[in-house]
Amino acid sequence: MRALIQRVTDASVTVDDRITGQIGPGLLILVCAMQGDDQTAADKLAARVAKLRIFRDEAGKMNRSLLDTGGAALVVSQFTLAADTRTGNRPGFSSAAPPDQGQALYEHFAQALRDLGIAVEMGEFGADMQVALTNSGPVTIWMDTADRR
Repeated sequence: MRALIQRVTDASVTVDDRITGQIGPGLLILVCAMQGDDQTAADKLAARVAKLRIFRDEAGKMNRSLLDTGGAALVVSQFTLAADTRTGNRPGFSSAAPPDQGQALYEHFAQALRDLGIAVEMGEFGADMQVALTNSGPVTIWMDTADRR
């Protein structure tokens, strides 16, 4: 699975003028299931994100995790993280998981974060979403479970 993680002071996602998820300090996590991903990949990604030390400690160093700070997560599905831009001008998305599998893994990832004790808000899978955020730092991190296989 792939994730683009942004440390935020606040973030929200809106679908059809309705807020589906909103958080204060924490992480906005854009997530994409890839071909061949399974629940184990989602669980591993959730554990890595929860323990990722990108929040400042008392000395101002990025040394605290979401678990340490008690922050929340806003999880938003984003299949465009699977974009292949190696050729042409139109990205290809064939490496993304099929929609039914992608949705199941998206929901499993969010639940895995909840199971770790993190408050989770979500976007709406497959919807046209508007995402608003205040990136703190800015801090933006890319993770791909395929990099650790």
